[in-house]
Amino acid sequence: MSNEYIINHYNNYDEDGRLLSRQGQPEFLTTVKYVEKHLFEGAKIIEIGAATGRYSHYFAKKRYEVDAVELVPSNIEKFKEKITPDEKITITEGNACDLSFIESEKYDITLILGPLYHLYTEEDEKKALSEAIRITKKGGIVFAAYCMNDFVVVQFCFLKNHINDERYKPLIDPVTFKLTSTPEELFVMHTKSEIDKLMSGFNTERIAFVGTDMVSCYPDMQRTLEVMDDQTFETYMKYHFSICEREDLVGFSCHTLDIFRKL
Repeated sequence: MSNEYIINHYNNYDEDGRLLSRQGQPEFLTTVKYVEKHLFEGAKIIEIGAATGRYSHYFAKKRYEVDAVELVPSNIEKFKEKITPDEKITITEGNACDLSFIESEKYDITLILGPLYHLYTEEDEKKALSEAIRITKKGGIVFAAYCMNDFVVVQFCFLKNHINDERYKPLIDPVTFKLTSTPEELFVMHTKSEIDKLMSGFNTERIAFVGTDMVSCYPDMQRTLEVMDDQTFETYMKYHFSICEREDLVGFSCHTLDIFRKL
């Protein structure tokens, strides 16, 4: 796992602003909706790769005990600045691939909502998932987020017209259109079948596989959402929730959430 590009990127990126914007709200609202289905009084939560804490602070303000782990020091500072006296919350610098400082089977809910965007080998992906599962109690729920391949093919290769750019041709399979990534490109793209294969070696049970932003991640819909009135947005979210688990559509979401139980 290479950290230099990740740290440089997030030093200059407003993750909170993305999730707070109207176009980022479907991803945030969807993630929260599915996590809240599995919460109960006294549930202990950890967020691995917490960034500046948008999700961690949300659940801490709901009176849940939340621990967070984050790789980027500047994100940790921003996270700490937002801690309020009513929150039972901690933040620790750490790497998703090595959580040896955390005891096994400690948490009821484990969120790993960012690290799998930036792990470039199957070995590192399995390390991060293994650690997330290890620190989760038996019967506990893990929420793992991914960036999806086909959204990037449509958005980056065609809408932004990079399909014939010589710089990127080595990263695009000309038959399957599967994209390869390096630390310099920053984000790793997955297909649903790759995620299924990745999870096949773990003793877990999938509960749901969800597209968290679906069509809201496409440029025309992003612009539409920004000027949409509240009533129409509420209706849009009903539509979003009606399609976000559809197997024939979920691969075209930018972000997905794999939700599974530790057996």
